[in-house]
Amino acid sequence: MSHKEKSKISEVIDGSIIDEMPKILPVLPLRDTVIFPYMIFPVLVGREQSIKAANYALENSKFIFLSAQRKANIDEPKKEDIFIEGTIAKIIQILKLPNGLMKILVDGLIQGRILEFTNNKDFFEAKVEAIIPKEENPVELNALIRQMTSLFKEYVKINKTIPSEALSAYENIEEPDRKLFYVAANITQNIEVKQTILQKYTLKDQLYEIIKILNSEIDILKVEKEIENKVQENIAKTQRKFIIQEQIRILQDELGDEDEATPEFVRLKNKVKKAKMPKYAEDKANEELNKLKKTPPMSPESTVIRNYLEWMVDVPWNKRTKDNLDIKYVRQILDEDHYGLQKPKERIVEHIAVLNLVKQMRGQILCFVGPPGVGKTSLGKSIARAIGRSFVRISLGGVRDEAEIRGHRRTYIGSMPGKIVQSMKKAGTVNPVILLDEIDKMSMDFRGDPSSAMLEVLDPEQNHTFNDHYLDVDYDLSQVMFITTANVRYNIPLPLQDRMEIIELPGYLEHEKLQIARKHIIPKLLMIHGLTEELVSFEDSAILKVITDYTREAGVRNLERELANICRKTAREIVLFRSSNGNRKDGFEKQVITPETVFKFLGVEKFRRLKASHETRIGSVTGLAWTSIGGEILSVDATVMKGPERLTLTGQLGDVMKESAQAALSYIRSNAKQLGLDDNFKKNKEIHIHLPEGAIPKDGPSAGITMTMAMLSAFSNKPAKSDVAMTGEITLRGNVLPIGGLNEKLLAAQRSGIKTVLIPKENEKDLFEIQAEVKEGLDIIPIEKIMDAVPYVFESVKSLQKKTASPKVKKSKSGTTSKPKAVRNKSK
Repeated sequence: MSHKEKSKISEVIDGSIIDEMPKILPVLPLRDTVIFPYMIFPVLVGREQSIKAANYALENSKFIFLSAQRKANIDEPKKEDIFIEGTIAKIIQILKLPNGLMKILVDGLIQGRILEFTNNKDFFEAKVEAIIPKEENPVELNALIRQMTSLFKEYVKINKTIPSEALSAYENIEEPDRKLFYVAANITQNIEVKQTILQKYTLKDQLYEIIKILNSEIDILKVEKEIENKVQENIAKTQRKFIIQEQIRILQDELGDEDEATPEFVRLKNKVKKAKMPKYAEDKANEELNKLKKTPPMSPESTVIRNYLEWMVDVPWNKRTKDNLDIKYVRQILDEDHYGLQKPKERIVEHIAVLNLVKQMRGQILCFVGPPGVGKTSLGKSIARAIGRSFVRISLGGVRDEAEIRGHRRTYIGSMPGKIVQSMKKAGTVNPVILLDEIDKMSMDFRGDPSSAMLEVLDPEQNHTFNDHYLDVDYDLSQVMFITTANVRYNIPLPLQDRMEIIELPGYLEHEKLQIARKHIIPKLLMIHGLTEELVSFEDSAILKVITDYTREAGVRNLERELANICRKTAREIVLFRSSNGNRKDGFEKQVITPETVFKFLGVEKFRRLKASHETRIGSVTGLAWTSIGGEILSVDATVMKGPERLTLTGQLGDVMKESAQAALSYIRSNAKQLGLDDNFKKNKEIHIHLPEGAIPKDGPSAGITMTMAMLSAFSNKPAKSDVAMTGEITLRGNVLPIGGLNEKLLAAQRSGIKTVLIPKENEKDLFEIQAEVKEGLDIIPIEKIMDAVPYVFESVKSLQKKTASPKVKKSKSGTTSKPKAVRNKSK
């Protein structure tokens, strides 16, 4: 319909036409659109209710009420889903489509609102009130229209979706309300915003609302235009740079001047020359340089090549540090940093001695195995400081990807070298000390086995040609001193163990912890907490109380925490004293930390040491156990009762320990006569063995001899000596096999008041490596057979010995039994 026809329709909307409109009109809910007065718009009708409403209006007065739905996604709207404000329109034309839909052309006449819905069930029908614009203050109205016109012109100018002809059409409109609704129809906004205009019932309010919407839209469009301009500017710069670089490249090719290139290319080329790479590595780098020169700078491949070359020139190829070959100085530094640890210190001094003679030797691979907190990692750092080399630490805990060691191939996005090459770059020299921490905690999955990748790294025969997947050239690791650390030796794969020199670092003994606290921990803590020796001092008895009653560990980490706790509380007392005495820095009496002070600061003891019982009891024998935090005595209790012939084991025992108990019982049954037991000693009897502290899991074969003696005591009704402890694995033939952790077990026996310790004969050679302080006050007796232990365990030795003649026990002419030779270490 033309503009003139539309003007004619608008002119007839006067009082008489409004009177002709029915009070009750069919309601047509609209989705995704709002129709304003003076607006001719085609509406596609497809819902059954809407088709009925349109047909009803066409057959009657042709008047229909158009209102928007609150939510466009509702297919079957209810009365409350429809806005009550809308437009009274007249159907001009209707067209039925083949697919059952209907297209109607409506002409918006006047603003209206629903007063109430009728009960018509076929379609929405409502009593509608027409809203007639009231006369407004002409001055204010004129000002508002001018403001709206100015904003609409700016809006059309910025918004590319509105054609410029819309502005020409707007300028031809004279009526204020028509101007208003024309602008409202042309604003690109959602239903809720457009609906707010129909929800205002005066022309002035509607003009204010449309001005507010226009202002908001113009601000948003300006920001969008600014963003678009910046993007276009960046794209133009990138394209311009690319075009210029291509022109330069073509000109260089034409001139044949290949030496001239970008400053970055020249920088990389100079770095390659200065890196002093081996010939094969330099050839590879030059090959990549030629590729880089021919690759467009904006290409992703250019970035990959550039990163590769950066790694090639940053990794050290020839730079090395000079070793400090002064043996006395090296020993002094090692002693300054760590107390004890004689084996690793001697090994490093030996290495320096060899370097003094040969000047160069292949990198050594040492493995420090020991419980947490004994100083494995810090010892590696101390070694590097002593011999004057760079130090790099690689944590292998939780590493499960082989590419973490060997690196990723360059075909992958974000690929980079492995941890070994990264560490070499970090060290900056070809002969650093690299500490591979927690090598026993590597795992494997579908991504590969990193421990197998370590075989090449830690093999002196192979690591001079270590090949990283990223660098893809051989790299020499033969001058690197590798030091690995582990908590548990059997978690390290055997091929890896074979390539390393394993040095055991046992847990610290109490006297060693005391010296470490005195020489290292306490001076460091005093400095950290702002204390001095004039303000606080520690008695040895106090330190020993902290060690025995507040910590249970092989290392000294918890000891350091508890001593730090004491230092903090001491600092608090000093500050409180000064604040109560006018911030005086003098007058504070020196705080001497005694066992009583320790109890005051740290509270109730956290741990108790097991002490051997002084009471001899039938069926109770003392064993010795190794734990990750040191040694402990192990009480084994056996009792015999009437019942089915079976063996009951309690105390959360592992499979190996259960099998040891079965072997012990089988040995006693098969040697009952020699042990002085009746043939039917087990008939209708049940034996129960229990190891106290049932919440703690226990396993291992070394309690075999202990459980044998406990059952023998219970069956023979003979009490066992309370000051004798033992350890050893047994066989069904009565042999006592060697065990591990002898140092820790002897220390536990000494600490618990044990006087005699029975150990396997084959462990006798280990006594030479155990410190004299550990053996002091102990009768250490090596035994080869179970029978050899009997005279030392039971009080009534003679009466039992008559029945327990063993082939290994020789009798003298006088008839007395000669015991196996004991290793005695009583204090003088």
